[in-house]
Amino acid sequence: MKPLDWTVTARDGNARTGTLTTRRSVIETPVFMPVGTQGALKGIRFEWLEDEIDARIILGNTYHLFLRPGIETIKQFGGLHKFTSWNRSFLTDSGGFQVFSLTDLRKLTEEGVEFRSHLDGSKKFLSPEVSMEVQAALGSEIVMVFDECPPGDAGYEATKASLDLTVRWAARSKTRFDQLQDLSSEFKVPSSELEPVVNSELGTRNSELSGNQALFGIIQGAGHLDLRKESLERTVEIGFDGYAIGGLSVGEEKSVMYEVLDFIAHKMPEDAPRYLMGVGTPEDLVEAVNAGVDMFDCVIPTRNGRTGSAFTSHGKLNIRNAKFATDDQPLDPECSCSVCRRYSLGYLRHLYQAGEMNASIMISHHNVAFFMETMRRTREAIRAGGFQSFRKEFLDKLRANATDSV
Repeated sequence: MKPLDWTVTARDGNARTGTLTTRRSVIETPVFMPVGTQGALKGIRFEWLEDEIDARIILGNTYHLFLRPGIETIKQFGGLHKFTSWNRSFLTDSGGFQVFSLTDLRKLTEEGVEFRSHLDGSKKFLSPEVSMEVQAALGSEIVMVFDECPPGDAGYEATKASLDLTVRWAARSKTRFDQLQDLSSEFKVPSSELEPVVNSELGTRNSELSGNQALFGIIQGAGHLDLRKESLERTVEIGFDGYAIGGLSVGEEKSVMYEVLDFIAHKMPEDAPRYLMGVGTPEDLVEAVNAGVDMFDCVIPTRNGRTGSAFTSHGKLNIRNAKFATDDQPLDPECSCSVCRRYSLGYLRHLYQAGEMNASIMISHHNVAFFMETMRRTREAIRAGGFQSFRKEFLDKLRANATDSV
């Protein structure tokens, strides 16, 4: 039996729709996965994610949960789902990106990475084996291999060395992952624990899923196309349930990111989901779908919400702008989220200027809803065979109003 089921349901050029079924959720793709860094989305309750936004899968951050509250605490609760009360699917990253981006004092060896916690300076260690053990304890539906993410400006030789290490770590990740899946019964989820609406959607297919976790490999290579191709071939040779594109949006020019996506995404296996890690803006998502990507995650919606920036169908706007002080229109007249249905720009600006936390909460809520709605509209366009028309209209509207961006 398998840990997930993947089916491509429609195509329009390289863009495609699909259905990704885990033990807990039926997920339509292309999909945006909101990021729950500490086991929660900043400012957004799970009830809102479930009842209004209808997110079927969110991201958990292995590095942060490893440091706080710690794996032993999460184990006592019975895993990340029970600890957080999120009953739908989790994808957990491996901790690799955070180790290299958040810690200054670190020692990289073939074995793994020794680093100082950014919280208290205590010495910690992550390796492919430790990352798999941590993610097994978390109990996420999708697990990511432990990789090294080179900076966007890394030279060719440094990128090649990093790629080689990532491939070796991917093989070690899979070996330890397989051992854990064979040994553990912690991942078996009784049907009584499944959220009723999701259980209903799974139907008889639920019995076809093992309940175990799925493992995704990660393709690296920075902006070097030959290295991206080599990374893809060597990662596919190891064999994973899905494949991710890592090492983008880490400082390189956006044109480089698009070049890499156009080159590599459609070359990834047809019979597995394709995941672009840590990207990006609504424009990035639509362009990546055009290249053939199925899954996305990014902190942008909530991070921008906390600073008063809202994503809309007419571009990004800055709620602090004085011109919105008496504006009685919603953030986005084309958005049907509860914030846009009820509150005006003028009121939201007032809340933000007054330092009311509700401003950040409501703008973050709208932003996540807008990203999810963008993916829904993208799926509809692909199924109707009109993706290129949708893409042009969507991007033209964003770019025509780029002067409001911050």
